Amino acid sequence: MVTATSITCSLLPCKGLQGSNRSLHWRKKETQWPRKAGPSITTAKFELKPPPYALNALEPHMSRETLEYHWGKHHRGYVENLNKQIMGTELDGMTLEDIIILLYNKGDLLPAFNNAAQIWNHDFFWESMQPGGGGKPSGEVLELIDRDFGSFEGFIKEFKSAASTQFGSGWTWLAYKANRLDVENAVNPRPSDEDKKLVVVKSPNAANPLVWDYSPLLTIDVWEHAYYLDFQNQRANYISIFLEKLVSWEEVSSRLDNAKARATERENEEWREEEEEESAGNDAMEMYLESETDDSESE
Repeated sequence: MVTATSITCSLLPCKGLQGSNRSLHWRKKETQWPRKAGPSITTAKFELKPPPYALNALEPHMSRETLEYHWGKHHRGYVENLNKQIMGTELDGMTLEDIIILLYNKGDLLPAFNNAAQIWNHDFFWESMQPGGGGKPSGEVLELIDRDFGSFEGFIKEFKSAASTQFGSGWTWLAYKANRLDVENAVNPRPSDEDKKLVVVKSPNAANPLVWDYSPLLTIDVWEHAYYLDFQNQRANYISIFLEKLVSWEEVSSRLDNAKARATERENEEWREEEEEESAGNDAMEMYLESETDDSESE
């Protein structure tokens, strides 16, 4: 029987799962993949999560028809397909995040990645918007935007450029970059950037910043079905309306708080582990020196 551990070790170094690989450790400390006991049981049950507002609540900027089509058909299809794909497998019972990270495989995607990532991306997208949204953020979000993009206008320009130049289907993200190194199964798209800063990145198809160990704060879906009913082929107009009328900066602020807390917690874990390793090394040296002293005395 193929176990979750064997699946994991075929993609990622097993030592990394034990915390000895610093780049993987920074992503997640010792992930415990669930194992199935006994015969396979049909338990796959990811559900279609509704947007946090009525389907007509974003009108006139995003129509009810678009939500019915985009959420009610496309998003629903990803959920139904993922449940069929993972039913009775070692992926059944994992979180969406774990499935996404495990199956990304440096862009050589494994089965179920696209459906899992699209579910996560769409849940995140719906929550990135709110009725009466858009405009300019405040507080720490605006402070970091000014620091990392020069100004809010600088951020808008970079975000629009990334979203409008994403060839074909995909996503554009505002993310908090806290990790220090590349993760094991993906390539950091902004390795030269400083840590603990905001970055704008774009991803093709279903990929998202989780695979780079970035913390997403905001996203816009630039697949054509996200805007065609309301804007036809005018992607630039859709992007502008999203930023001016729909973005939930309150949600972005909450996500930033969580991202910073997550980064601090992981730093503290690394420091504790380094101290423990240093302490263990000192203890081993003391034992070695004591052993040498005992031997010389016996002679």
